Amino acid sequence: MAQPNPRDKIPIDLRRYRRVRRFFTKAILHGIWWDVVLNRPLLRGFRTPATPRWQAIAGEYRALAAEMGGVLIKLGQFLSIRVDILPREVTRELAGLQDEVPAVLAQSIIDQVEADFGRPIGWIFKRFDPKPLGSASLAQVHRVQLLSGENAVVKVLRPGIDVLVETDLAAIGKALDWLRLYSKVRERVDMDWLAREFTEVTRKELDFLQEGKSIERFAEDFKDDLQVALPKVHWNCCGRRTLTLADMSFIKIADLSAIDAAGIDRAEVAKTLHRIYMRQVFETYFVHVDPHPGNLFLRPLPTSEEKEAGVTEFLPGEPVPFFPGRGFQLVLIDFGMAVEIPERLRTALREYAIGVGTRDAHRIVGSMVKAGALLKSADLRRLEEAHEAIFERLWGIRVGSFKDMAFDEMRHFSSEYRDVILDAPFQFQADMLFVVRAVGILSGMAAHLDPDFDPWEMTIPFAERFAKENLRDEWPGLVQEIATLLVLFRNLPDRMDRLLKQVEGGRTAIQTGFTPDAKRSIDQLEGAVRRLSWMVLTAGLLIGGAYLHGNKGGGFFGWLLIFLALLSFVRAILT
Repeated sequence: MAQPNPRDKIPIDLRRYRRVRRFFTKAILHGIWWDVVLNRPLLRGFRTPATPRWQAIAGEYRALAAEMGGVLIKLGQFLSIRVDILPREVTRELAGLQDEVPAVLAQSIIDQVEADFGRPIGWIFKRFDPKPLGSASLAQVHRVQLLSGENAVVKVLRPGIDVLVETDLAAIGKALDWLRLYSKVRERVDMDWLAREFTEVTRKELDFLQEGKSIERFAEDFKDDLQVALPKVHWNCCGRRTLTLADMSFIKIADLSAIDAAGIDRAEVAKTLHRIYMRQVFETYFVHVDPHPGNLFLRPLPTSEEKEAGVTEFLPGEPVPFFPGRGFQLVLIDFGMAVEIPERLRTALREYAIGVGTRDAHRIVGSMVKAGALLKSADLRRLEEAHEAIFERLWGIRVGSFKDMAFDEMRHFSSEYRDVILDAPFQFQADMLFVVRAVGILSGMAAHLDPDFDPWEMTIPFAERFAKENLRDEWPGLVQEIATLLVLFRNLPDRMDRLLKQVEGGRTAIQTGFTPDAKRSIDQLEGAVRRLSWMVLTAGLLIGGAYLHGNKGGGFFGWLLIFLALLSFVRAILT
């Protein structure tokens, strides 16, 4: 017999739910009207530019999330860092969400800790700093001193956050239900899976015991990497709502002035960040998927001269003297969002990396097929051509130059591969959505750290190593394939002779079919005919309705026909 889910007993804040749902309803209706209905050939002249419209909506979202916090802040933090794909006007509207979470009173946090352990705060920590070190959307961090005398930080869930999270998840779930009604979204994303996975990952962020285990697993994965540092978990001071860690609040990765003042090379930081995440995605398969600037720090390392002078380490917040090329460690915190890449996608991901590193468009498309990331109707040859064009025009371009050339390149690409863009043959794997989110954040962060960062060059070493490993692991299979080919070649003359005899005897049949381009043109023509038919029906109903409305006694039927004409017009637009 299934046990009841304890979260089913958590109530939701109906007032908050209605307010969040109203915003998503407004945003979805805005998109349907302006970007679906008015995006038809005969109606595009009535559309207004998209950027100002969505900038205004982003501003409304920022105000709503800053006021209400909760899961809404998490969404805003992700969108605010996507400077690589979103207009600057939109990301600028959301950027303030990084630091706009008001702190909870220290006494409320102390009450939460005492409730978690069932004893007074003085029995848990020797000292508790009432001034918060950080205040995030779900939790708050304070400096503490352990009973042993060690300095540490304690991360405590914000009081009442369970209700806020369940309320936001309910509102976001309703928005996903509405998006499910749109066929182009439904075909490409398993909305049920996405809603379930987003809910599970968000709820995991509220389980600090699980987060502590994730930190220790990540530490084991990178125990041989001297450029990675992780906070130690003090398990004797941890509870379900309380997580006590070693203090690792060194230089924030977004604080460029502090990085430069310490003499740390920002280009090396970007390369290290990229390498560590490549290793997570392609080797350990356990990914820290919330790498926003508040969760990444740089730990400056003392030079050999400083060590000789007695400086063994720098403490968090301690001034670091300038030394050109100073060594550092990348510190990752907040493992509430950490996901494991499933077995079925690992081989496809490696194939994709090899394809990018070797500029092999055929291999890239093959990896997408293997991962199940393409619709069955996808034109694989056109996709290969599109990737070859991307390599030809963008290979070697530094991330800082993307924005300068993005408009011209996208205009060329949109013109040349308009059919690929319109078909949108991708169906996004829900398993990878959080990993893709992390990679998107990192691309924007790399551009912020080093405009000359070359992601292509950094991918090549991984691709070469993966290719060598694949060749080593697969050579027995290759030998078998060669043996099979030799047998086929040996039997080829007999098979050709049989084929020629069938042709001479008139016993062969040739099947023909439309090419993808021809099929696409026919589908477009059929759509145009259907729209024309609905428009003709609309005109007939409208004329009939107007005629009856003008005659005495025909008002009701006239309005009825006019209403049916309106429905027919909407059907024509959506066809």
